[in-house]
Amino acid sequence: MQYDFRQIEAKWQQYWSEHKTFRAEYPSEKPKYYVLDMFPYPSGAGLHVGHPLGYIASDIYARFKRHQCYNVLHPMGYDSFGLPAEQYAIQTGQHPSITTEANIGRYREQLDQLGFSYDWEREVRTSDPAYYRWTQWIFMQLFNSWYNKKSDKAEPVETLVKAFEAGGNLGIDAACDEDTPFFSAEDWKSFSRVARERILLKYRLTFLADTEVNWCPELGTVLANDEIVNGVSERGGYPVIRKKMTQWSMRITAYAQRLLDGLASVDWPRPLVDSQQNWIGRSVGASVVFHTIPDGSLTESFPIEVFTTRPDTIFGVSFMTLAPEHELVPKITTPEQMQAVSDYIEATARRSERERMADVKSISGVFTGAYAMHPFTGESVPIWIGDYVLGGYGTGAVMSVPCGDQRDFDFAKHFDIPIPNIFEGVSVAEEAFEEKDGAVIANSGFISGLPVKEASRKVIEALEAKGQGAGKVNYRLRDAVFSRQRYWGEPFPVYYDAEGLPQLLPGHCLPLTLPEVEKYLPTETGEPPLGNATHWAWDIRAEEVVANEDIDHKTVFPLELNTMPGWAGSSQYFNRYMDPQNYQALVSDEAISYWQDVDLYIGGSEHATGHLLYSRFWQKFMFDRGWVPRDEFASKLINQGMILGTSAIVYRKSGTQQYLSKGLVGDTPVEEIRVDVNLVNASDELDVEKLREWQPQFKGAEFLLEKDVYIVGREVEKMSKRWYNVVNPDLICEEYGADSLRMYEMFLGPLEQSKPWNTAGLSGVHGFLKKLWKLYHQGPDRGFEVLDKTPSAQNLKSLHKTIKKVTEDIEAFSFNTSVSTFMICVNELTAQECREREILEPLAVLVAPYAPHIAEELWEKLGHTHSIVEAPYPVHQERYLIESTKEYPVSFNGKMRFKLPLSLELDREAIEAAVLSHEQTLHYLEGREPRKVIVVPGKIVNIVV
Repeated sequence: MQYDFRQIEAKWQQYWSEHKTFRAEYPSEKPKYYVLDMFPYPSGAGLHVGHPLGYIASDIYARFKRHQCYNVLHPMGYDSFGLPAEQYAIQTGQHPSITTEANIGRYREQLDQLGFSYDWEREVRTSDPAYYRWTQWIFMQLFNSWYNKKSDKAEPVETLVKAFEAGGNLGIDAACDEDTPFFSAEDWKSFSRVARERILLKYRLTFLADTEVNWCPELGTVLANDEIVNGVSERGGYPVIRKKMTQWSMRITAYAQRLLDGLASVDWPRPLVDSQQNWIGRSVGASVVFHTIPDGSLTESFPIEVFTTRPDTIFGVSFMTLAPEHELVPKITTPEQMQAVSDYIEATARRSERERMADVKSISGVFTGAYAMHPFTGESVPIWIGDYVLGGYGTGAVMSVPCGDQRDFDFAKHFDIPIPNIFEGVSVAEEAFEEKDGAVIANSGFISGLPVKEASRKVIEALEAKGQGAGKVNYRLRDAVFSRQRYWGEPFPVYYDAEGLPQLLPGHCLPLTLPEVEKYLPTETGEPPLGNATHWAWDIRAEEVVANEDIDHKTVFPLELNTMPGWAGSSQYFNRYMDPQNYQALVSDEAISYWQDVDLYIGGSEHATGHLLYSRFWQKFMFDRGWVPRDEFASKLINQGMILGTSAIVYRKSGTQQYLSKGLVGDTPVEEIRVDVNLVNASDELDVEKLREWQPQFKGAEFLLEKDVYIVGREVEKMSKRWYNVVNPDLICEEYGADSLRMYEMFLGPLEQSKPWNTAGLSGVHGFLKKLWKLYHQGPDRGFEVLDKTPSAQNLKSLHKTIKKVTEDIEAFSFNTSVSTFMICVNELTAQECREREILEPLAVLVAPYAPHIAEELWEKLGHTHSIVEAPYPVHQERYLIESTKEYPVSFNGKMRFKLPLSLELDREAIEAAVLSHEQTLHYLEGREPRKVIVVPGKIVNIVV
C-alpha cells in the first residue's frame, strides 16, 4: 500500500474539525498547559514557508503536553487592525474589513493545511467589535487609575480624589506630570470642575499631552519607533519627521522599575531581556539645575534641569547642549542666532530619534547665543543645541563634560569649545576619559582629590543644600504615545465636553464601533480619517452616536477622531483567549484562576521593545487592579529564528538597460536587482522570456548571456516578498505533504537560529516518512500488518532509546535532533524486520507531535477508534537500555582477529573458557597451546601464542 499523503492529510484535517479534537476543556480536573503563538497580521500575500516555523514548534509542544494528559489551551487569532489594510482601502476605496476578511480566510486555509492543533472555537480578531470592546474597556480603566508610588501600584482615581479632599496633594507620591502644581485640601475644594479635571489628567495612567511624535506626512499618521527603519516608515519607505502634537499617552514610565525587576522572574531569552533592559535604561545619578543668564534681549532667567550619571564631573562642564526640540530653545535663543537655530531644528525634524541615537559619526549643532551660570563656579556656560541630545530622554538637556564623555569631546573639538581636564594624572588631549574605576577628581574645588563615588556624593549634598539639584534615578523609557491618525483601528471611547475636556462613554455602551467614511485619508483641514464621518458625535441623553450636525456642546458632543495603535489589541489578547465568549468581562475570575498565564509563548524577537513591553505593562496594571492573578503574562518565551531565502539577482549595467550574466560582470559598475526565484532553475539559469512577462521594466531590456544562458547571482537573506524569494507552503504541501514540511522545518537546525531554506532537502524527510509507512506495511502485497508477538531485545532497545532521546529533546525544544533520532530508529527497526505491536504502537505516538497526519492514520490501522491525541505518551524503561552482552574483540599476539558477543555476567575464567572453545579461536591456534590468555572483563581478550 502506497503512502498517499494527500488523502491521509485531508481525511484527518476533516476529522479534527468535525470532532473538535483540540478543544480546550473548561472546567477541567486536568492540570493546565497554555501554549501560545504570537498571532499574525493577515496580509494578502498569505504565508510563506518562513512563517510557520514557530507555529510548528509550538504545535509539537502542545501535542506533546496533551499526550502527557495536560489540558492544553492552544489558540489562534488575528492581529487584524493595521496600516496595510488601510493603505489598500485608500488606493481602492474598499472598506478595510473586506480585505481583512479575505486575508483571514486565506490564512485559515493555509493554517489548517499544515495540521495545527488550534482550538478554533477561541479565535479572536482585534478588529472584531466583540473583541475590541475589551480593549476600549481597558483604556477606560487606565483612564480611571493613577499610580501610587507609596503602595507601588495602580489604584482607582477615586482614592486620589479622596486624598485631595483630605489633605491636598502635598503628601501624595504619585507618577504624574512634572508641571503638576501643589495645592491644599482647601484649594482643591475651591477648584472648579474644569480645574479639577485638568489636575486629574496630570495623574491618570492614560492622558492627553503635547508630545514629540514621529509624523509620516505621506501616511498621514504617527508612527512608533519600531515602525521606522533608517529614518523612513517601515511600511512604504516614506520620510518621517518629528512633530509636536496633542496625543493620548500611556504612563508606562510609572512601571519602569517593575518592568525591569519582573524580567528576573520569567524564563525569556537573554538577548530579549537585554533589549528590554537597555530600552528601559535605568541610570542612577543626579538632577542639576542651571539658570540662564539674562543679557541684552534675554531679560528673563530660565531654569534648565539636566540629569547626569556623573555628578562628580560637574566642574568639567564647558558647555550645555539642549535637544533641538527642547521647549526652552525658542525662549533663550538670541535674535542673532534665531535663523541658524530655526534652520537646524527644521533639518533635525527629518531624522528619527532612532537614527539620531545610532549616528555616532556625524557632528552637528548650533549655538543659541545664550549662557547659563555654573551652580558652583558662577562661570558663564554657553548653551548649544545638538541632535545627539534627545527631547524624550531625561530632561532633553545635558551638561556637557568633554573631558569625560566622547560625544561631548567630539562636539567640543568640532566647534572649538574648551576642554578642561578634571582627572588627576590623565591626558585628554586625544580622547575623553570615560573610566570610573580608579579615577581621581582634580581641578574641581571642594571635591579635588576624591575618588568618583565620594565626589559624586559630596556634589549631590552640595546641590541639595543650594536647592539646585538632588540625587535621582532616571529611565530612558518614555510614556507610550497611544494615538494614531488612522481609520482602521480601535476607536477611543471618549467624547469632549464643552470645555474640551475628555469624558468617557458609559461602560455599558461599549463597543463604540467604527463609523462609515467616504474616504480613508485625513480631512482637507488635516484631521484624522474619522473626521470624514458624518455621524460621529455622542448624545449623552440617548447614549448613542448621532450626526455631527447635532453637536450643541450641551447634550451632544464630538467624539475622539484618533484611533488606538496596533499594539493596543495585542496587549491583552492572551487573557481573552481564556474566556473569549464572555460578554460580561474580559475574562471571568474562574477562568483566569484556572489558566493563570501563558506557559509557553513563541514568537519573533523583533517585538522585544514593542508588543512584549507594552503587554507586560498592561498585565502589571491589570494585576494591580485585581483582574489577573499574575503580573507577568508569559512564564517562558522562545524567539524562533528566521527561515532565510535564497534571492535571485540580475545585474543591470549602470545607466543602461543592459543586463549582464553573472560571469560577465567583472569590474563593470552594475546595479543589483532581485527577481522572482520561481523564474530560475536549479542551475541558476534565468528564464528571460518569463522575466519579460513578469515586470514591464524588463520588456525592452537587453540580456547579455554566457554560453547561451543568463546566470543569476544568489544571496541568502530574509525570506520576504520584498526580495521575491518566498516559497509558498501550498506548493510544498501539494508535492510533499504537510507532515514532510513540518518535519523538514524542524530538521533544518536549532529553533532559535536562522537557517537557509533549500527545497531540495525536503525529499530526504519525505523519504523518511515513506520508510516509516513501509515499516507498518510488510504484510502480503505490502499491506498493513502488525504482529502481537514478543519483541526482541534489539527491538526494545531501539524503541526505548528513541523514547528517552526524543522526550529529552522536546523538553529542551531541540526539535531538529528529534527528527534525526526518528530516522535512526526507523532504520534500525527496518533492519531488524520489526513488526511487533509493542514497538510500533508507541512509535506512532512518539512521531505524532511532529507528523500528526501519518500518525493518526497508522493509529487507526492499529485498531484504535479514538484519536492518537488521547494516547498517553510513552515512558522509556531504563532496563531495556542496560547492556547485557559485550562484543569482545579477540586478539592473537595483539592483533584483533574476530569479535565474540558474551554475557556481561561472566567472570574472567568463564570468558577465557568460552573464547578458547570457540571454533575461530581453534582455527587461529592451528593446534598450538596458548602461552598466556589475557582477559580484561568488559573490554578485551588477548591470546599470546
